[in-house]
Formats: sequence, C-alpha cells, structure tokens
Amino acid sequence: MEHNFKILIADASHQDFAKIICDEMESSAKARGTGIAKRSPDYIQQKMRDGKAVIAFTEDGIWAGFCYIETWSHGEYVANSGLIVSPQFRKSGLAKQIKKKIFELSRKTYPEAKIFGLTTGLAVMKINSELGYEPVTYSELTQDDAFWAGCKSCVNYEILMSKERKNCMCTAMLYDPKDHYEPEETQQDFTKHSKLYERFMRIKQWKLLAPFLKHHEPANNKSGANGGSGKSGGAPEGAKRHRSLFHSFLNF
Repeated sequence: MEHNFKILIADASHQDFAKIICDEMESSAKARGTGIAKRSPDYIQQKMRDGKAVIAFTEDGIWAGFCYIETWSHGEYVANSGLIVSPQFRKSGLAKQIKKKIFELSRKTYPEAKIFGLTTGLAVMKINSELGYEPVTYSELTQDDAFWAGCKSCVNYEILMSKERKNCMCTAMLYDPKDHYEPEETQQDFTKHSKLYERFMRIKQWKLLAPFLKHHEPANNKSGANGGSGKSGGAPEGAKRHRSLFHSFLNF
C-alpha cells in the first residue's frame, strides 16, 4: 500500500510523540544488534521545542518517522541523529525523505557547519551519498568528548575505545559546505562501487570483531584465522580531497 507523508519541522505540539519515538529507537537498535546513543523523551521534546527536529506523519495523522539535529564543537559540526521510521512504513522511501528534510534544516540553521553521520547501514550510506556526503576517517569528525560519550550505550563501544576512537563498526560520512563534491558525483560514485562497498564493510566489521571473538574461544581451539589483508585495488576514479571509501573502511 502506498502512503503519502507529511514531513514537518517538529515543534512543541508534537511532544506527546517523544515516548513512542524513544521506544522505537531502542527497539530498532536491538533488532539490528547494534547500538545508538540513548535519548530520553525529555531530550527529544527539547529538540522539538527548539525547532531542531523533523517529524513525519501519514495523511491520516499516524506517526511515521523522526530525526533531530545535534551540534558539537561549538557549532562547527552538526549531526543528523536518531533517524527512525515506524516499522510499518519502512521500505517506503520515507527514510530518504526525512534525511533530505533534516539535511535542509541543518544547512539553513547552521550554514557554516560540517554535517556528519555514523552508520552501519548501506541503505543510509546510499541516502547520504545522494545528499553530497563523502566517506571519511574518524579523525575528520568532531573530537568533542561529549559526542563520543554518547556511544557508551552502543554494544560496540569496547571496539571503538580499543581503536582509540579512530574506527569502529560504523562508517563515517561528512558534508563540508566549504569543500565538497556535488551530490551527483557522490551518488554516481556510490552507485558504481556499491557492491564493493558492501563487501569491504563486511571485511571491516569482521576484522574489528575478530580480536574480541578470540577472547571467547577455548584455549585449545584458537584457529589463528587469517581473513586476508583487506586491501583494495585503489581509489574510485575521479577522487579529489578524501581517500576512497575503501580507505575509510580499512583504516584500522
């Protein structure tokens, strides 16, 4: 069944939806086996009152999705966080519509800020690439301790800290308003290399998990598995400032 959605800048009139949004965020993270920074209904309500969130409804007024803005390093960096779509409306294209709306709101509210995101999902990476985001290493993200503290509730936090916040299961993507590709370029690159990106994402995640899995192996049953170096044959054609997505994945 096709749905038409209304995507609005959230305000105080939407505060009653904060609890269901938080519950769905937590439920979705558990289903994926990954983690997100947990937020309270009070926190989400404040974002709504500040005009730093977008919310989606069906034409019948049924809640369908949400996303909000966070700022770091005194406004130098902006993150579009907490993207969630109600299960009944997933695979409808709504996530893409919400991402576009929150991106536009971020650009309008913080025109000089670098917009970044962390994701374990190829679908979100595709959406980001269509907006002009580029894959980057963690060193190009905010180094604000408050941001990274938000990862403590993630099941992969131990991996993040073991890598000194330089890598984890998520892929980092960035839009720099002062120095960026055009969306057509980033979208074209993603489309051309999507299968390879998916493969190298798996390799990256396996390599990051391997040391932790070994801790749980019986002492007499350590196989010394060799998954290969994970090196790739070069950057995508037309690469400019940033390394290829392969480099970001495999920057262990």
